[in-house]
Amino acid sequence: MLTPLLSTDQLDRIVVVLVGARNPLNIGAAARAMSNFGFLQLRIVNRYQLAFREARSAVGAPRLLRDALECADVPEAVADCSLVVGTTAAGSRRIEHPLHSIEPGAQRIRSHIASGAPAALLFGSEKRGLSNADIGHCHWLMRIPTREEHSSMNLGQAVAVCLYELIRTEAAPETADTAAPATGAELTRMERALLEALRLSGYTKPGAQAATEEKARKLLRRMTLSSEDAETWTGMLAKMQLRPRKDRRA
Repeated sequence: MLTPLLSTDQLDRIVVVLVGARNPLNIGAAARAMSNFGFLQLRIVNRYQLAFREARSAVGAPRLLRDALECADVPEAVADCSLVVGTTAAGSRRIEHPLHSIEPGAQRIRSHIASGAPAALLFGSEKRGLSNADIGHCHWLMRIPTREEHSSMNLGQAVAVCLYELIRTEAAPETADTAAPATGAELTRMERALLEALRLSGYTKPGAQAATEEKARKLLRRMTLSSEDAETWTGMLAKMQLRPRKDRRA
């Protein structure tokens, strides 16, 4: 019998997010894998109404499915997480985020949760994986090494492999002195303040709004800000927006 080397608290700090999964049986299989290894935090992001809660593939995990949170979008699903890791088969796709293989990636996640902070592990749809917009909310990406001729995996299998890698090595000791990292919600607020400041300053060019948003989102997540620093920057950016408004009234 496998004895997980992560504590119950550490297991609870890992959130599995399924983005755009279309097959309830795949969602059930992912829930079963989570239950196998002791992970109980499941969130579903899907614009379609799926009857997944009674999926027969969730053998031994009906409660986990019943308790799964349905979220409107990725920002909502990761709002309380200060590390967001996307999974990808990579392949011929152009990757601009840091990309780690599963073993060093799992070590990074374990170190993060050992600090007391929560982390989200994102899995994309069965056909297309995570979209570029989904990946924009990630700090970095992780892949399972597979043969080049057949790189994609079944959703339930991918979840199982990633979670097994997370529990097969003991996490670092808990630490209490480091500053709490910024959560997804705090980064989203800072992102909005930054984009509004860029718009008012004239930096954002007509027709380039989407590209500017994507660049800003990636930049903020590469900065690894603390919660306090993110709130400070948000306040500064919001204050900077007051002057242009006063000028327009003058």
